[in-house]
Amino acid sequence: MRWFNYLVSGALLTLLAACASWSPNYQTPQVNVTNLALAPESAGIAPRFIIDLQIINPNRSALALKGMSYSVEIDDTRVLSGAAADLPRVPGYGTADVTVEASPDLLGSARLLNRLLSQQIDGLDYTFKAKLDVGSLLPFIKLEESGTLTLPATP
Repeated sequence: MRWFNYLVSGALLTLLAACASWSPNYQTPQVNVTNLALAPESAGIAPRFIIDLQIINPNRSALALKGMSYSVEIDDTRVLSGAAADLPRVPGYGTADVTVEASPDLLGSARLLNRLLSQQIDGLDYTFKAKLDVGSLLPFIKLEESGTLTLPATP
C-alpha cells in the first residue's frame, strides 16, 4: 500500500511540474516557412517536397519537440501534408531550423489546378498549419502561418 502512495505522489508532482511550465505568461511559439522546393530525389507520379522551417520559441523554457504534423493549404484546399519525428530542441528565447518532407494531395492539387485554369485569379491565399507534440503530459501546440501569393498578370 505504501508503494501506491509513492506512485500517486510522484504522478501528482509530475503533473504539477508540467502545469508549471504552462504559466499564464506562456506565449505560443511561431513557425516561419523559409523555403519550399521539390526534393532532389523526387520522381514519379507523387513527388516529394522539402519544406524548411524556422521555429521560434518566445518563452524561457526550452521546447523538447517529440514530433510534428503539418499541412499546406492553398485557397482552403490541402495540397501538401506530412509528419516528422526526432525534431531538435528549441532553446528558450531561441530558434531552431527544421527541414521536413511533404507529400502532395493529388486530388486537392487537381481541384486547385482546375480552379486556376477555369478562373482569372490574381492571388492565392495560403496557410501552413503545424501541430507540435511536446510530450505526453502537455497539450499539442497548434501553429498557423497565412498569407497571399500574388500571381503575375497574364496578357
